[in-house]
Amino acid sequence: MMVKICGITNRDDAMAAVEAGASAIGFNFYRDSPRYISPTGAAMIAAKIPASVWKVGVFVDESPESIAKIALDAGLDVAQLHGTSEARGIRIWKAIPAGAPLPDPLTETAEALLIDTPSRELAGGTGQTWNWAQARAKSVWKIIVAGGLDASNVRQAIEKAQPWGVDACSRLEKSPGVKDHEKMRNFIKAALGQ
Repeated sequence: MMVKICGITNRDDAMAAVEAGASAIGFNFYRDSPRYISPTGAAMIAAKIPASVWKVGVFVDESPESIAKIALDAGLDVAQLHGTSEARGIRIWKAIPAGAPLPDPLTETAEALLIDTPSRELAGGTGQTWNWAQARAKSVWKIIVAGGLDASNVRQAIEKAQPWGVDACSRLEKSPGVKDHEKMRNFIKAALGQ
């Protein structure tokens, strides 16, 4: 099970996620997000993260050129694309709202789909759940379930969706951009079935 902790804004939270067993950490490069981090800030954190833990950049309506520059500067492994963002030369996880039609696997370049709670105001990080069973049996795609996950419900989400991975952010925080390390550890432990 791939477990991603998103919205990382500081080194302490990143290291706590890694020590707890996260497979990936997410840096949000969307300036309007309360979890925004600069490429320089992300690079300083990413430099301390083991190569075995994927560094994922979250982009909203960003150009391929901007994504390529940030990915290089911050040492990213994956670009998670929201809205009209496009990327080249890096692994892509495409974010789509729950209930939206899935893209055609013959024309889509993403290696995985991150399905999140739909929202008009935010491109993720809402803390709201959705009907996880909608993600089940999408066998042509690696599915990552996001949206309102924490230790209390991640096993249920995994059972219903049978995803490749899970992603959590806002429900693991003390305040926007600051993680609660105990909640993070409990989430990762539950997601991994420990």
